[in-house]
Amino acid sequence: MSVLFAGYAPWPVPWPVGTTADVASTVAFLRDGDQLMIVDPGFVPDRKAILDPLAALGYSPDDITDVIFSHHHPDHTLNAALFPNAQVHDVWGIYRNDKWTFRPSEGAPVSPGIRLLATPGHSEADITTLVATDDGMVAFTHLWWDATTPATDDPVGMDQEAFHLHRERVLALDPALVVPGHGPAFVPGPDTPR
Repeated sequence: MSVLFAGYAPWPVPWPVGTTADVASTVAFLRDGDQLMIVDPGFVPDRKAILDPLAALGYSPDDITDVIFSHHHPDHTLNAALFPNAQVHDVWGIYRNDKWTFRPSEGAPVSPGIRLLATPGHSEADITTLVATDDGMVAFTHLWWDATTPATDDPVGMDQEAFHLHRERVLALDPALVVPGHGPAFVPGPDTPR
């Protein structure tokens, strides 16, 4: 597991209509056996921010077998086409070329050590990717934008009650690490916003 790019977002959100803000998703690389995966290949300052760290790990975009979207906002999906051989996983299914395999995301395996949870709140289509590692479980999720935000409700969330419910649900799994949607990975603790 490697974070290829630690994202960022302006705070507070939303920023004023008609203005521009710098936003980037946290993009990660996962390997489980023969499966090579990218999580949230969205906005970055330049595609090299994804491709150069991937190359440093010894892989090309053609090697990637799977792409996982935490949700469908463009800041998390924009660069999916960089990986032409990958199937894509989201809340509703698995996609490759013109094939859509419908499957609910709750508990769905992506590989032997990686599974999905349905965690709506920020959007109706949010999922959390749970990765089993030797150091404990890692949760890739948009339930947190970074280690401290949102401190309370998601300012652009679709369902605040679900948002808080799923934060508690993920923390109850006792993840060793959380990789948030727009920031560096963090170790959750008693001060982690719920």
